[in-house]
Amino acid sequence: MSFVSIHQRMDWDDIRLSIYAKTHQDVERALAKSKRDLEDFKALISPSAEPYLEQMAQQSYALTRKRFGNTIGLYIPLYLSNLCANACTYCGFSMENRIKRRTLTEQEIAAEIDAIKSMKFDSVLLVTGEHQTKVGMDYFRRALPLVKAHFNYLAMEVQPLDEGQYRELKSLGLDAVMVYQETYHRRTYAQHHLRGNKTDFDYRLETPDRLARAGIDKIGIGALIGLDDWRTDCFYVAAHLDYLERTYWQTRYSISFPRLRPCEGNVSEGKIQPKSVMSDKQLVQLICAYRLLNPTVELSLSTRESPQFRDNVLPLGVTSMSAASKTQPGGYAMQDVELEQFEISDERSAESVEQALRSKGYDPVWRDWNAIYSG
Repeated sequence: MSFVSIHQRMDWDDIRLSIYAKTHQDVERALAKSKRDLEDFKALISPSAEPYLEQMAQQSYALTRKRFGNTIGLYIPLYLSNLCANACTYCGFSMENRIKRRTLTEQEIAAEIDAIKSMKFDSVLLVTGEHQTKVGMDYFRRALPLVKAHFNYLAMEVQPLDEGQYRELKSLGLDAVMVYQETYHRRTYAQHHLRGNKTDFDYRLETPDRLARAGIDKIGIGALIGLDDWRTDCFYVAAHLDYLERTYWQTRYSISFPRLRPCEGNVSEGKIQPKSVMSDKQLVQLICAYRLLNPTVELSLSTRESPQFRDNVLPLGVTSMSAASKTQPGGYAMQDVELEQFEISDERSAESVEQALRSKGYDPVWRDWNAIYSG
Protein backbone atom coordinates (compact mmCIF):
# COMPACT_ATOMS: atom_id res chain seq x y z
CA MET A 1 0.00 0.00 0.00
CA SER A 2 1.30 3.42 -0.96
CA PHE A 3 -0.01 6.69 -2.36
CA VAL A 4 0.56 5.27 -5.84
CA SER A 5 -2.50 3.03 -5.46
CA ILE A 6 -4.60 5.98 -4.31
CA HIS A 7 -3.33 8.14 -7.16
CA GLN A 8 -4.35 5.48 -9.66
CA ARG A 9 -7.94 5.74 -8.46
CA MET A 10 -8.01 9.54 -8.77
CA ASP A 11 -9.14 11.12 -12.04
CA TRP A 12 -7.41 14.39 -12.91
CA ASP A 13 -10.16 15.71 -15.19
CA ASP A 14 -12.93 14.92 -12.71
CA ILE A 15 -11.04 16.63 -9.89
CA ARG A 16 -10.33 19.68 -12.03
CA LEU A 17 -13.99 20.02 -13.03
CA SER A 18 -15.03 19.60 -9.40
CA ILE A 19 -12.73 22.42 -8.27
CA TYR A 20 -13.96 24.83 -10.93
CA ALA A 21 -17.60 23.92 -10.19
CA LYS A 22 -17.37 25.07 -6.57
CA THR A 23 -19.72 27.93 -5.73
CA HIS A 24 -19.71 30.87 -3.34
CA GLN A 25 -21.94 28.81 -1.07
CA ASP A 26 -19.31 26.06 -0.97
CA VAL A 27 -16.67 28.61 -0.02
CA GLU A 28 -18.81 30.11 2.72
CA ARG A 29 -19.58 26.64 4.07
CA ALA A 30 -15.85 25.83 4.19
CA LEU A 31 -15.01 29.10 5.94
CA ALA A 32 -17.67 28.46 8.58
CA LYS A 33 -16.15 25.13 9.60
CA SER A 34 -13.65 24.64 12.41
CA LYS A 35 -12.19 21.57 10.68
CA ARG A 36 -12.02 21.26 6.90
CA ASP A 37 -11.73 18.29 4.56
CA LEU A 38 -10.47 17.91 1.01
CA GLU A 39 -13.81 18.96 -0.49
CA ASP A 40 -13.57 22.19 1.49
CA PHE A 41 -10.02 22.63 0.18
CA LYS A 42 -11.34 22.40 -3.38
CA ALA A 43 -13.68 25.28 -2.61
CA LEU A 44 -10.93 27.36 -1.01
CA ILE A 45 -8.63 27.08 -4.04
CA SER A 46 -11.43 27.55 -6.58
CA PRO A 47 -12.04 30.75 -8.55
CA SER A 48 -15.17 31.24 -6.42
CA ALA A 49 -12.97 31.78 -3.34
CA GLU A 50 -11.06 34.75 -4.72
CA PRO A 51 -13.57 37.35 -3.39
CA TYR A 52 -13.17 35.82 0.08
CA LEU A 53 -9.41 36.28 0.26
CA GLU A 54 -9.51 38.78 3.13
CA GLN A 55 -11.59 36.42 5.27
CA MET A 56 -9.31 33.51 4.38
CA ALA A 57 -6.26 35.60 5.29
CA GLN A 58 -7.66 36.56 8.68
CA GLN A 59 -8.45 32.97 9.61
CA SER A 60 -5.10 31.75 8.28
CA TYR A 61 -3.26 34.38 10.32
CA ALA A 62 -5.05 33.35 13.51
CA LEU A 63 -4.42 29.63 13.00
CA THR A 64 -0.73 30.19 12.21
CA ARG A 65 -0.08 32.39 15.21
CA LYS A 66 -1.92 29.95 17.50
CA ARG A 67 0.24 27.03 16.37
CA PHE A 68 3.59 28.65 15.55
CA GLY A 69 3.60 31.94 17.42
CA ASN A 70 5.64 34.74 15.88
CA THR A 71 8.54 32.56 14.79
CA ILE A 72 9.84 32.03 11.25
CA GLY A 73 12.34 29.25 10.65
CA LEU A 74 15.28 30.10 8.42
CA TYR A 75 17.32 27.62 6.38
CA ILE A 76 19.79 27.79 3.52
CA PRO A 77 20.38 25.44 0.57
CA LEU A 78 23.88 24.07 0.07
CA TYR A 79 24.33 22.86 -3.50
CA LEU A 80 26.87 20.03 -3.64
CA SER A 81 26.76 19.20 -7.34
CA ASN A 82 25.14 20.20 -10.64
CA LEU A 83 25.78 16.79 -12.21
CA CYS A 84 22.55 15.26 -13.46
CA ALA A 85 21.62 12.17 -15.46
CA ASN A 86 18.09 13.39 -16.21
CA ALA A 87 16.74 15.51 -19.04
CA CYS A 88 14.07 17.81 -17.60
CA THR A 89 12.67 20.76 -19.53
CA TYR A 90 12.43 23.18 -16.59
CA CYS A 91 15.80 22.72 -14.85
CA GLY A 92 19.16 24.36 -15.50
CA PHE A 93 20.96 21.19 -14.36
CA SER A 94 19.36 19.10 -17.13
CA MET A 95 21.89 16.78 -18.77
CA GLU A 96 21.10 18.30 -22.17
CA ASN A 97 22.40 21.73 -21.15
CA ARG A 98 26.01 22.12 -22.25
CA ILE A 99 27.48 23.59 -19.11
CA LYS A 100 30.53 23.02 -16.98
CA ARG A 101 29.71 20.53 -14.22
CA ARG A 102 31.04 20.64 -10.69
CA THR A 103 30.82 18.37 -7.68
CA LEU A 104 32.25 19.80 -4.48
CA THR A 105 35.24 18.09 -2.88
CA GLU A 106 35.48 17.65 0.88
CA GLN A 107 37.68 20.75 1.07
CA GLU A 108 35.19 22.77 -0.97
CA ILE A 109 32.32 21.56 1.22
CA ALA A 110 34.27 22.73 4.26
CA ALA A 111 34.68 26.17 2.70
CA GLU A 112 30.93 26.38 2.00
CA ILE A 113 30.20 25.35 5.59
CA ASP A 114 32.42 28.12 6.93
CA ALA A 115 30.69 30.70 4.73
CA ILE A 116 27.23 29.53 5.77
CA LYS A 117 28.05 29.37 9.48
CA SER A 118 29.23 32.97 9.33
CA MET A 119 25.64 33.87 8.37
CA LYS A 120 24.23 32.23 11.57
CA PHE A 121 22.34 29.39 9.88
CA ASP A 122 21.97 26.14 11.80
CA SER A 123 19.55 24.43 9.39
CA VAL A 124 20.83 23.46 5.95
CA LEU A 125 19.32 21.79 2.90
CA LEU A 126 21.76 19.74 0.81
CA VAL A 127 20.89 19.83 -2.89
CA THR A 128 22.34 17.98 -5.88
CA GLY A 129 21.42 17.08 -9.39
CA GLU A 130 20.22 13.51 -9.75
CA HIS A 131 23.22 11.35 -10.65
CA GLN A 132 23.15 7.89 -9.08
CA THR A 133 26.77 6.93 -9.75
CA LYS A 134 28.87 10.08 -9.29
CA VAL A 135 26.60 11.77 -6.72
CA GLY A 136 25.03 8.77 -5.04
CA MET A 137 25.32 6.90 -1.78
CA ASP A 138 29.13 6.74 -1.78
CA TYR A 139 29.28 10.52 -2.08
CA PHE A 140 26.52 11.03 0.51
CA ARG A 141 28.33 8.76 3.01
CA ARG A 142 31.28 11.13 2.86
CA ALA A 143 29.39 14.43 2.68
CA LEU A 144 26.70 14.03 5.34
CA PRO A 145 28.98 13.54 8.36
CA LEU A 146 31.06 16.55 7.24
CA VAL A 147 28.00 18.79 7.16
CA LYS A 148 26.11 17.36 10.13
CA ALA A 149 29.07 18.06 12.42
CA HIS A 150 28.34 21.77 11.98
CA PHE A 151 24.55 22.02 11.74
CA ASN A 152 21.73 21.13 14.11
CA TYR A 153 19.28 20.17 11.36
CA LEU A 154 20.18 18.55 8.06
CA ALA A 155 17.79 18.12 5.13
CA MET A 156 18.36 16.81 1.61
CA GLU A 157 16.82 17.35 -1.80
CA VAL A 158 18.42 14.76 -4.05
CA GLN A 159 17.32 11.83 -6.23
CA PRO A 160 14.79 9.39 -4.72
CA LEU A 161 16.44 6.51 -2.89
CA ASP A 162 15.43 3.13 -1.51
CA GLU A 163 14.10 2.73 2.02
CA GLY A 164 17.27 1.04 3.27
CA GLN A 165 19.41 3.86 1.90
CA TYR A 166 17.30 6.41 3.74
CA ARG A 167 17.74 4.42 6.95
CA GLU A 168 21.50 4.52 6.47
CA LEU A 169 21.48 8.27 5.80
CA LYS A 170 19.39 8.80 8.92
CA SER A 171 22.11 7.04 10.91
CA LEU A 172 24.58 9.55 9.42
CA GLY A 173 22.56 12.54 10.64
CA LEU A 174 19.82 13.08 8.05
CA ASP A 175 16.74 14.74 9.56
CA ALA A 176 14.52 15.70 6.62
CA VAL A 177 14.04 15.09 2.90
CA MET A 178 12.29 17.30 0.37
CA VAL A 179 10.93 15.39 -2.64
CA TYR A 180 8.61 17.19 -5.03
CA GLN A 181 6.52 15.31 -7.57
CA GLU A 182 6.77 18.37 -9.88
CA THR A 183 3.33 17.52 -11.35
CA TYR A 184 0.83 14.84 -10.39
CA HIS A 185 -0.50 14.66 -13.97
CA ARG A 186 1.08 11.56 -15.44
CA ARG A 187 1.04 12.64 -19.10
CA THR A 188 2.32 16.13 -18.34
CA TYR A 189 5.04 14.60 -16.17
CA ALA A 190 6.19 12.50 -19.15
CA GLN A 191 6.31 15.58 -21.38
CA HIS A 192 8.80 17.31 -19.06
CA HIS A 193 10.93 14.35 -17.91
CA LEU A 194 12.50 13.06 -21.08
CA ARG A 195 15.42 10.86 -20.05
CA GLY A 196 16.91 9.35 -16.90
CA ASN A 197 15.60 7.71 -13.74
CA LYS A 198 13.29 10.64 -13.09
CA THR A 199 11.04 9.38 -15.88
CA ASP A 200 9.78 6.76 -13.38
CA PHE A 201 6.65 8.56 -12.14
CA ASP A 202 5.55 5.88 -9.68
CA TYR A 203 8.93 5.43 -8.00
CA ARG A 204 9.13 9.15 -7.33
CA LEU A 205 5.52 9.28 -6.14
CA GLU A 206 6.17 6.49 -3.64
CA THR A 207 9.27 8.20 -2.17
CA PRO A 208 7.47 9.80 0.82
CA ASP A 209 6.18 6.35 1.78
CA ARG A 210 9.73 4.98 1.80
CA LEU A 211 10.95 8.00 3.77
CA ALA A 212 8.27 7.62 6.42
CA ARG A 213 8.92 3.88 6.77
CA ALA A 214 12.62 4.69 7.20
CA GLY A 215 11.81 6.96 10.14
CA ILE A 216 12.87 10.29 8.61
CA ASP A 217 11.74 13.11 10.92
CA LYS A 218 10.27 15.46 8.30
CA ILE A 219 9.15 15.06 4.69
CA GLY A 220 8.58 17.96 2.31
CA ILE A 221 6.20 17.61 -0.65
CA GLY A 222 4.89 19.94 -3.33
CA ALA A 223 4.29 20.59 -7.01
CA LEU A 224 6.16 22.86 -9.42
CA ILE A 225 3.47 25.41 -10.13
CA GLY A 226 3.09 26.09 -13.83
CA LEU A 227 3.67 22.66 -15.37
CA ASP A 228 -0.08 21.99 -15.35
CA ASP A 229 -3.25 23.47 -13.89
CA TRP A 230 -2.07 24.78 -10.54
CA ARG A 231 -5.33 24.26 -8.69
CA THR A 232 -5.53 20.59 -9.62
CA ASP A 233 -1.86 19.89 -8.92
CA CYS A 234 -2.12 21.57 -5.53
CA PHE A 235 -5.21 19.54 -4.68
CA TYR A 236 -3.17 16.41 -5.33
CA VAL A 237 -0.52 17.75 -2.93
CA ALA A 238 -3.23 18.21 -0.29
CA ALA A 239 -4.56 14.71 -0.91
CA HIS A 240 -1.02 13.33 -0.69
CA LEU A 241 -0.49 15.11 2.64
CA ASP A 242 -3.81 13.81 3.94
CA TYR A 243 -2.80 10.24 3.10
CA LEU A 244 0.66 10.61 4.64
CA GLU A 245 -0.60 12.09 7.91
CA ARG A 246 -3.18 9.35 8.31
CA THR A 247 -0.73 6.58 7.44
CA TYR A 248 2.50 7.83 9.07
CA TRP A 249 1.26 10.03 11.89
CA GLN A 250 4.61 10.17 13.72
CA THR A 251 6.31 12.01 10.84
CA ARG A 252 6.27 15.78 10.37
CA TYR A 253 5.45 17.32 7.00
CA SER A 254 6.04 20.52 5.09
CA ILE A 255 4.61 21.89 1.87
CA SER A 256 6.36 24.13 -0.64
CA PHE A 257 4.73 25.90 -3.58
CA PRO A 258 7.50 26.88 -6.01
CA ARG A 259 6.45 28.75 -9.12
CA LEU A 260 8.24 27.96 -12.37
CA ARG A 261 11.29 30.21 -12.71
CA PRO A 262 13.55 30.99 -15.69
CA CYS A 263 16.69 28.88 -16.04
CA GLU A 264 19.21 27.87 -18.65
CA GLY A 265 17.45 26.18 -21.54
CA ASN A 266 13.81 26.75 -20.64
CA VAL A 267 11.64 29.79 -19.95
CA SER A 268 14.40 32.32 -20.55
CA GLU A 269 14.98 30.84 -24.01
CA GLY A 270 11.33 30.36 -24.83
CA LYS A 271 11.51 26.57 -24.79
CA ILE A 272 8.65 26.13 -22.33
CA GLN A 273 5.99 28.45 -21.04
CA PRO A 274 3.92 27.88 -17.91
CA LYS A 275 0.78 25.92 -18.78
CA SER A 276 -0.93 27.58 -15.84
CA VAL A 277 0.10 31.05 -14.64
CA MET A 278 -0.46 31.77 -10.97
CA SER A 279 -0.75 35.41 -9.89
CA ASP A 280 0.58 36.70 -6.59
CA LYS A 281 -3.00 36.98 -5.32
CA GLN A 282 -3.64 33.35 -6.23
CA LEU A 283 -0.50 32.23 -4.42
CA VAL A 284 -1.76 34.03 -1.31
CA GLN A 285 -5.06 32.19 -1.78
CA LEU A 286 -3.23 28.86 -1.98
CA ILE A 287 -1.12 29.53 1.14
CA CYS A 288 -4.24 30.43 3.11
CA ALA A 289 -6.11 27.39 1.79
CA TYR A 290 -3.36 25.04 2.92
CA ARG A 291 -3.35 26.61 6.36
CA LEU A 292 -7.15 26.44 6.69
CA LEU A 293 -7.05 22.77 5.69
CA ASN A 294 -4.18 21.90 8.01
CA PRO A 295 -3.31 24.18 10.97
CA THR A 296 -0.17 22.20 11.87
CA VAL A 297 1.65 21.58 8.57
CA GLU A 298 4.78 23.65 7.94
CA LEU A 299 4.58 25.94 4.91
CA SER A 300 7.86 26.94 3.31
CA LEU A 301 8.54 29.84 0.92
CA SER A 302 11.76 30.00 -1.09
CA THR A 303 13.81 32.79 -2.62
CA ARG A 304 12.04 32.12 -5.94
CA GLU A 305 9.64 34.81 -4.73
CA SER A 306 10.39 38.54 -4.52
CA PRO A 307 11.41 40.27 -1.28
CA GLN A 308 8.20 42.32 -1.26
CA PHE A 309 5.97 39.29 -1.72
CA ARG A 310 7.78 37.25 0.92
CA ASP A 311 7.56 40.05 3.47
CA ASN A 312 3.86 40.64 2.80
CA VAL A 313 2.73 37.00 3.09
CA LEU A 314 4.61 36.27 6.32
CA PRO A 315 1.53 36.68 8.54
CA LEU A 316 -0.68 34.45 6.39
CA GLY A 317 0.62 30.95 6.99
CA VAL A 318 4.31 30.70 6.11
CA THR A 319 6.40 29.13 8.87
CA SER A 320 9.83 28.75 7.25
CA MET A 321 11.80 30.33 4.45
CA SER A 322 15.17 30.11 2.78
CA ALA A 323 17.45 33.12 2.76
CA ALA A 324 20.67 34.26 1.04
CA SER A 325 20.28 31.31 -1.35
CA LYS A 326 22.77 30.38 -4.04
CA THR A 327 21.58 27.68 -6.43
CA GLN A 328 24.92 26.52 -7.75
CA PRO A 329 27.70 24.41 -6.18
CA GLY A 330 30.29 26.62 -4.54
CA GLY A 331 28.01 29.63 -4.57
CA TYR A 332 28.93 30.88 -1.07
CA ALA A 333 32.70 30.56 -0.91
CA MET A 334 33.95 30.47 -4.51
CA GLN A 335 34.33 33.14 -7.15
CA ASP A 336 34.16 31.08 -10.36
CA VAL A 337 30.76 29.55 -9.68
CA GLU A 338 28.91 27.51 -12.27
CA LEU A 339 25.40 27.54 -13.64
CA GLU A 340 22.46 28.22 -11.34
CA GLN A 341 19.67 25.65 -11.16
CA PHE A 342 17.17 28.51 -11.53
CA GLU A 343 17.10 32.28 -11.09
CA ILE A 344 16.29 33.43 -7.58
CA SER A 345 14.24 36.56 -6.97
CA ASP A 346 15.00 37.47 -3.35
CA GLU A 347 18.72 38.23 -3.34
CA ARG A 348 18.87 39.83 0.11
CA SER A 349 21.55 38.80 2.57
CA ALA A 350 20.70 36.70 5.60
CA GLU A 351 21.19 39.77 7.78
CA SER A 352 18.76 41.80 5.66
CA VAL A 353 16.12 39.06 5.86
CA GLU A 354 16.60 38.87 9.63
CA GLN A 355 16.13 42.63 9.95
CA ALA A 356 13.00 42.52 7.80
CA LEU A 357 11.53 39.79 9.98
CA ARG A 358 12.27 41.62 13.21
CA SER A 359 10.84 44.88 11.86
CA LYS A 360 7.53 43.07 11.35
CA GLY A 361 7.53 41.58 14.83
CA TYR A 362 8.79 38.09 14.00
CA ASP A 363 11.51 36.10 15.69
CA PRO A 364 13.94 34.47 13.21
CA VAL A 365 14.73 30.88 14.21
CA TRP A 366 18.03 29.68 12.83
CA ARG A 367 17.57 26.12 14.08
CA ASP A 368 14.70 23.81 13.24
CA TRP A 369 11.95 24.93 15.62
CA ASN A 370 10.80 21.42 16.50
CA ALA A 371 14.33 20.37 17.42
CA ILE A 372 14.54 23.31 19.81
CA TYR A 373 11.33 22.53 21.65
CA SER A 374 11.99 18.79 21.78
CA GLY A 375 15.27 19.41 23.55
